[in-house]
Amino acid sequence: MNIKVLGALDVRENGIVVTPTAPKPRQVLALLALHADQVVPMAALTEELWGSAPPRSARTTLQTYVLQLRELIAGALEKDAAQDGPSRRSAKDVLVTVEDGYLLNSGGGTVDVREFERLATLGHAAMETGDFQGAARLLRQALGLWTGPAFAGVRAGQRLTTETRRLEETRLCALDRRIDADLRLGRHRALLAELTVLVDRYPTHETLRGQYMLALHRSGRRSEALETYQKLRATLVGELGLEPSAELRRIQRQILAAGPEDPRDAERAGDAWGLAPQVCPPPAAF
Repeated sequence: MNIKVLGALDVRENGIVVTPTAPKPRQVLALLALHADQVVPMAALTEELWGSAPPRSARTTLQTYVLQLRELIAGALEKDAAQDGPSRRSAKDVLVTVEDGYLLNSGGGTVDVREFERLATLGHAAMETGDFQGAARLLRQALGLWTGPAFAGVRAGQRLTTETRRLEETRLCALDRRIDADLRLGRHRALLAELTVLVDRYPTHETLRGQYMLALHRSGRRSEALETYQKLRATLVGELGLEPSAELRRIQRQILAAGPEDPRDAERAGDAWGLAPQVCPPPAAF
């Protein structure tokens, strides 16, 4: 089974789509897919579908949705001519009933969120050891698995809403570290177009704003680097009543004191010019 949740929900068995179009079975599959090869408790699925006020028929209705998913899986299994004889898997082997819950058995297939977390973990470790080239490569591969917002096209309940936010924070953390690695490799000019879009998309994200300031300054655009700081400060003070963080103020002071910087100094700047990396959210757990 091949599972994708980092974008539109796409679950395939033997290359055949088994993602339902009906909203609630789609929700059930999304939560099972996120936790592939792990037991998802009945209570978690019930909360996802109906929040804190499930109907009396919740258990029976959930079983109906599981049956609908198994019918799709069974159809995909039947079309696989290579699976014959007693070793052939059934739909119940793929979507397994366990005590008070269900488990989606990926059968050793691919799960994009699992691969993302693996690559991101390796990328963060490479950053810690100073392997910026390796970190940039690994984190770029991890981020390349995203094709859109997580669970796009799925009507999210409480559980999926929380998981979507967690995954987005994890993605932003990986993006922050990848940009940091690229800055340390002297790729400030190549980052400008990307960072211009990002600071517009996330207008109060201070780490991205600090990286944008550094990229501008190291590209010989000192006045624009200071201007972007002032724009952020105006937004934070005007909308939230907050001043920029101490680290961002430090970078502003360093740019003011340093004057125009030789781009060749970018790689030598080191930690003195960097923002502290974000702490990435841990993998989901029930």
